[in-house]
Amino acid sequence: MIIRRFKNIDAQETSKMIADTLRISNVKDYTPDMMEECVKSLSADNLIKRAEWLHFYVVEEDSKIIGCGGIGPFWGKEDESSLFTIFVLPTEQKKGIGRLIINTLEKDEYFLRAKRVEIPSSITAVNFYKKFGYDHKPGFEEPDEEMIYRLEKYR
Repeated sequence: MIIRRFKNIDAQETSKMIADTLRISNVKDYTPDMMEECVKSLSADNLIKRAEWLHFYVVEEDSKIIGCGGIGPFWGKEDESSLFTIFVLPTEQKKGIGRLIINTLEKDEYFLRAKRVEIPSSITAVNFYKKFGYDHKPGFEEPDEEMIYRLEKYR
C-alpha cells in the first residue's frame, strides 16, 4: 500500500471510490438524495479542480485507489488550514488507512504552517476525527444546515 499525491489520471477512479463510500457508509446518516448531491459535487472534474488549490493524496493498493484525502488553506489564510475529501473504500475501512491519510495530511506543509486546522466532518466520520484530537468548534456542537459538523484542532 502506498500513499501519494493525486494525479489527474486518478480522477475517475477516485470519484467512483468516493461515490461507493458515500452510498454505502454515509447513507446510514443521510438521505440517499443528499448522498447523490455529494456524489455530483465530487465528480472527476471537480476533484481535478480541487487538486489545483489543495494538496490531494490517494492511497493505492495493488494499483487500485482505496482512499483519499486533502489539505488546503482555510479561506486563503497562511496560519489556518482545512482537511477535505477524506474517504476510505468501505471494504478497506478499519484497516488503518484512515489513520495513514490523517498522518500524511498532518505532515503536509499546509498543516505544519497552521496554528489551527478545521475539518468539515460528516456525521458518519465525526468520532473518527475526534480520535486525532479534532473537536467541535465553539458554537458548532450540532450539525449545520448542510448536516456537517465543524471540527478543529489547534497546534
